[in-house]
Amino acid sequence: MKRIGILSDTHSCWDERFARHFADCDEIWHAGDIGDISVLERLRTVAPVVRAVCGNVDHGQVRRECPEVLQFEVEQVKVWLTHIAGYPGRYSPGVKKILREGDIKLMVDGHSHILKVMPDPELGLLHINPGAAGHQGWQRERTLIKLTLDKGNIRDLDVITLGKLIER
Repeated sequence: MKRIGILSDTHSCWDERFARHFADCDEIWHAGDIGDISVLERLRTVAPVVRAVCGNVDHGQVRRECPEVLQFEVEQVKVWLTHIAGYPGRYSPGVKKILREGDIKLMVDGHSHILKVMPDPELGLLHINPGAAGHQGWQRERTLIKLTLDKGNIRDLDVITLGKLIER
């Protein structure tokens, strides 16, 4: 059994609540638009495993350390982590084929800044976009996700809200 913390679109923002909310996590996954590498460095002090992909605004050291896509398995759940991929019914070109061929059960992406947790009954997977954890963007609320992976099951999913953005 592993507890997983998921975030995206920090855009160089560090919030001490990331550490507090993810303190019980075995892994933290960042779905891109990390911004400054210091965000990853701080996440690495919180959980033993940090998996991260680069996003469309990432450059420099983040782009050198983080691939565009990660495919891996945790607790018998095949995971596909990337920044831009769409969602069930509106996948980016080529994504559906990758998900089907990889027998993916959990797809995580970011980019839209819109929190979405939705099943794809056709592919038999769960799609998660954790929304945006940073201050940049059009989202009204900053969000994180926590869930448990256990012997092929995805359970105990929690949405954590960090508060509303100030009107710009």
